[in-house]
Amino acid sequence: MKKPNLTVVNNPWQELRQFTDARIALGRSGVSLPTSAQLAFQLAHARARDAVHLRLDVKALTNSLRDADPDVHCIVVSSAAGNRDTYLQRPDLGRRLNAASRTMLLELHQSHPPHESYDLSIVIADGLSALAIAQNAQPFLDALMAKLAPDNLSLAPLTIVQQGRVAIGDEVGEIFNAKMVVILIGERPGLSSPDSMGLYLTWAPRVGLTDESRNCISNVRPAGLSYEEAAVKLHYLLTQALRRQLSGILLKDETGAAAGLTPPPERNFLLEKR
Repeated sequence: MKKPNLTVVNNPWQELRQFTDARIALGRSGVSLPTSAQLAFQLAHARARDAVHLRLDVKALTNSLRDADPDVHCIVVSSAAGNRDTYLQRPDLGRRLNAASRTMLLELHQSHPPHESYDLSIVIADGLSALAIAQNAQPFLDALMAKLAPDNLSLAPLTIVQQGRVAIGDEVGEIFNAKMVVILIGERPGLSSPDSMGLYLTWAPRVGLTDESRNCISNVRPAGLSYEEAAVKLHYLLTQALRRQLSGILLKDETGAAAGLTPPPERNFLLEKR
């Protein structure tokens, strides 16, 4: 009887794996994946599941934020999704504050001088990866605040939302009568990125807006978009949103063009030279 060939056959493109976390050029053992690749896949899947179900350590996050800036005013609220299971099955509840949280924010805002408004409200939400927020929120805010310092914007109290989805930032911004809201949120984990944080900007936030009203900067983490690069892009969008009074599909990230990284429209390679 002929013995099976247990030798792993390397893929000729294997050297390209140094440039990406994507599962390419894994090789084969017979007609199957090599054991090491199969185990790596299972480990990545387990890490993604853990990230989805991990509870945000709010105390550790607020302590970290206050250590970085003793004057920061942090408020912790919750969405209408009472627990993680409900959050995962009812996205609509994750987009709205629960009654107690909404009342608390309204009373807080009404305790300030009448008609007080803010330029910017910053919201942090666990989303689908509390791990992403735990690892990336503080260092990113450090980079962003350094960019915002010369602008002298008025900031609403920093709000941390448990069991929150992207749209809940609009409700917080509306309550604070903020011109703009930015929400930092844990993204849905991929099989090589359980720690990816997303940023969403909305001009004139209010309940009921949809994704076309928001600008998104994705994959903010050490292995993705660096904190400094993300802060530069968000600062550009904030500046332009404030100047043009719009966001979403009407506002484009042109930081690459400003740095000379993309050709101007008149140099479109699809157009023939005349």
